[in-house]
Order: sequence, then C-alpha cells, then structure tokens
Amino acid sequence: MRALTEEETQTLFSKLANYTGRSLNNLIQPPSDSSNAGERYVFRLHASRVYYMKLSIANLATSIARDNLLSLGTCLGKFTKTGKFRLHITALDIIAPHARYKVWIKPNGEMPFLYGGNIVKAHIGRWSEDCPEHQGVVVFSMDDKPLVGDRKKVPGPVRGPVKLTLEPTSITVFRQADVGEYLREEDTLFTT
Repeated sequence: MRALTEEETQTLFSKLANYTGRSLNNLIQPPSDSSNAGERYVFRLHASRVYYMKLSIANLATSIARDNLLSLGTCLGKFTKTGKFRLHITALDIIAPHARYKVWIKPNGEMPFLYGGNIVKAHIGRWSEDCPEHQGVVVFSMDDKPLVGDRKKVPGPVRGPVKLTLEPTSITVFRQADVGEYLREEDTLFTT
C-alpha cells in the first residue's frame, strides 16, 4: 500500500470533483474540531485500487506485508491499465452526502434501473437545479436512499421549456453503476 503519485491524485480528484464539486475539500481536510493529525483522511493505492481511510489506520497497515493485505478502508475505485480512474459502487457512501447534483427516481423506475437500465424521463421524480449536461450525478430513490454513485451523463437540460419537448421514453441519465452491481458482479468486484 502506497500513497498516490501526483498524476494519480490529479486523476482521482478530477473524477471525484465531477460529483462533489467544491465539497471535495470536506473529504480531504480533517474535522475542524479535531486537533489530532490521525483524524485526517488519506487515499492509498493497493493493487491498482484506491482506498479511503484515516491516516492512523494507513500508518498501521505499513506493518502488514503487501501479499497478506487484501483491502483496508473504503474502496473508491480502481485505475485502469490506460491510467483512467473508474469509481466503484463502494464509493457511494463517501460521495452521496457530498453530491452536488442529484436525481430522484420514482418507485416504478427503481427496479429497471437496478437491473441495469438507463433512466428515462418518465421515471424522474425530482432533479437538482441547474445540472449541466454530461455532469456526474448521484441517483436517489424518492425516500433519499442512494442507488448510484458512478458517472452519469445528462443529455441536455430537463428543466424549463426543453423539459416539455422531451418524450417520456427519452433517456435522461445513463447508468454506469448501481447498487445491483453488488449482486451481479460479486465474484469479480474485489478481484485484481
């Protein structure tokens, strides 16, 4: 387990900033009421996967051999062979509270989405104001349970006069990941 290089950190932060915006600082900085440096959260790389954990835990992990260490902290995602970063669904608990743009889907749209389908206009219940096109969003059910945390693409605005011109079957959010991924890919989710 090692700290990220400058290039890896820049790639990771640009991906996280798609979802969190300026609140990315809240993930990095220690709580203001804490004077203990061990309360600071850090990102560590192990076997091409990025983990988010307290600094004190990361320091303890240095005493464990790399071959014996499976994971530590919360897995945010992995770097591909081409150097791009792909968020995993396990990052949802970290990203959802800090999400800048959110989409809430109706109950009749939850199951098609969790089985791998995209979100159509007819399934959208609410939408964050001023969400730009091709921006990362977090999808929630109507009772504020996060369902998704990976990159979504919004083809055009769905607010204002354009909303009226979209057909109910037109895709408004492309699915990249969802909580159903735990079941569909449980065999390969944490393999290297």
